[in-house]
Amino acid sequence: MINRAAYIESNQTYPYKNLAIEEYLLDHVEKNQIILYLWQNRQTIVIGKNQNAWKECKTSELEQDGGFLVRRLSGGGAVYHDLGNLNFTFLVSKEDYDLEKQMEVILLAVQKLGLNAVKSGRNDITIDGKKFSGNAFYDRGGKSYHHGTLMVKVVMEDLQKYLNVDTEKLKSKSVDSVRARVANLSEFCPGLTIAILKEKLLEAFGEVYQVKPEVWDTQQLHQEEIEMNENRFSSWDFIFGRKIQFQYEITQRFTWGDICMKLNVDGGRIKDVIIYSDAMNQNPIEAIPSLIIGLEFNKSHVVSAMEQIQCEGLNDQEMMKDIKELIYSQEF
Repeated sequence: MINRAAYIESNQTYPYKNLAIEEYLLDHVEKNQIILYLWQNRQTIVIGKNQNAWKECKTSELEQDGGFLVRRLSGGGAVYHDLGNLNFTFLVSKEDYDLEKQMEVILLAVQKLGLNAVKSGRNDITIDGKKFSGNAFYDRGGKSYHHGTLMVKVVMEDLQKYLNVDTEKLKSKSVDSVRARVANLSEFCPGLTIAILKEKLLEAFGEVYQVKPEVWDTQQLHQEEIEMNENRFSSWDFIFGRKIQFQYEITQRFTWGDICMKLNVDGGRIKDVIIYSDAMNQNPIEAIPSLIIGLEFNKSHVVSAMEQIQCEGLNDQEMMKDIKELIYSQEF
């Protein structure tokens, strides 16, 4: 049961540092404690844990304009951050994780602005059907976080300039463009600033958890550990990942997200595999390569090996069922 709360704001806008602090807080959050971390990135594309950087983002344009490309630890799709956007992260031990309560903080904060927001689908928050917040989730070592965006006054032209929009994804949501689907909170609340939103979030945080949050400073944290995290997040290998020579590609979009499997086959056996996906839960997908590398390139053998994957809930079971059926539909 949570009986301690901490509130911390990042004092800078360098994305690799912000993600490094987030990971540090994840590693150090204690049982019965919740941390709310608020942060902003300047001109940044953030891709999900297992997305293909070149596919999701116009990397050359972003680099030419002085922007940053970042890969986060959580799953989900690519998003654009600028200083008109506020990011939040709730960090707790896994046993204290309560998505509904965490969402309640966001909804109450927006309600305090006189706006009626609702949770939509698995990871969006909307007003009048328009999304202003996307959420993603991650856990490891008995610790979990839930983070997301809060669009206050994002430059929409830049969002469309740097992101490669998946038209199939838009069609699945029955809209024709990103601009038709998303909105800034300032469109509903003129005069809203990031500072006002932070104030409302802190108020809502204390009210929902019924405990007065301690206010922390980033300088209180262990800077050497944060620097190590930052170096990893900013490395080419972490951002872009490895490439392989592949002979076979299996790609499909489902209701839970997309998947792209690239397989290197040599001598009739699977020599290497890379899987890209924007699914929210990456754990089952990340288990696939180690199970099928070395197998005969035979779909029955591949699907049989995937039976070993542990699914945590109905969503994971649906995802694995879809992937198995996709593999069975291939001609190999």
